[in-house]
Amino acid sequence: MAAKKKDSKTKLMVMAGLRYLVASVSAAIVIYVLFAFFFSTQEEKRLQKENRLYSNLYDAMKAKENLIGDVIEGLLDKDEAIYEELFETRPPSLDEISGYASLSAGEDENLPEKHYVISASAHSDSLMSMATRIDRNFYDIFRVLQERADSIPPLTLPIKNMSYVQVGASVGMKHNPVYNLQMPHEGLDLIAPQGSKVYAAAAGRVIRVTRSRKGLGNEVEIDHGNGYVTKYSLLGDISVMQGRTVSLGQVVGTVGVSTFVSAPHLHFEVRYKGEVKDPIDFLFSSLSPEDYSRVQFMAAKTSQSMD
Repeated sequence: MAAKKKDSKTKLMVMAGLRYLVASVSAAIVIYVLFAFFFSTQEEKRLQKENRLYSNLYDAMKAKENLIGDVIEGLLDKDEAIYEELFETRPPSLDEISGYASLSAGEDENLPEKHYVISASAHSDSLMSMATRIDRNFYDIFRVLQERADSIPPLTLPIKNMSYVQVGASVGMKHNPVYNLQMPHEGLDLIAPQGSKVYAAAAGRVIRVTRSRKGLGNEVEIDHGNGYVTKYSLLGDISVMQGRTVSLGQVVGTVGVSTFVSAPHLHFEVRYKGEVKDPIDFLFSSLSPEDYSRVQFMAAKTSQSMD
């Protein structure tokens, strides 16, 4: 009898213990949920703050992405226009690579061998097609250059080893430091030390040599044929004679200095059939893509001419 009472008492104690344990765990869960709902840990606060920051930046990044897309589209249009103007033909088309696909890191690596054979064959055909298109484009370019060998414009820098930081104002309305007015600027200012050699941007015939202490000082004009003429102003020494022919890269003079300019530099002009052209558009073949973009930026942002 006493043993039965003892077993019953033990069961009651175990049940009470289990109820206490369940109640404690339940209370702890409720307290944790309430605490987590009303209070945030330092890590959660940091993550919430980052999420709000990224959310605010998203709209700005999307706007920048759209702006960059518009700028790239505009640059492509400008490059196409420049190509057409220089070579008087449509630029070759570069079709996008089509039909090319590869296994991503998330794809099944246990695909049957047949899949890889078909995939490799498709990739090979795509690459061969792309190579054929590139070959054809180069052929078209060389054909144009051969057919119009006398119409290649002046594409070489008149000053060697020039850095983009030496580029000043280009064509357009610029502030003239001498007259303190906005005036048309018909060339490109290339900053260089006095005495630096100036080279012919292309082969041609010297049609004018001017020696003067006024205006743009000593000048040389070269006719390159098919309507292209370059002018080199603010020269010190002049190394060519009027009526003589010059070759590409031949020295025509040196950079001079004048009381009418703020610093020694070459004023370089390009004309096509008498119309003023921006020399920046003719320098892409003499510079790397990175330096050419920097040169464009410097010329566009410089609002004051040096002459």
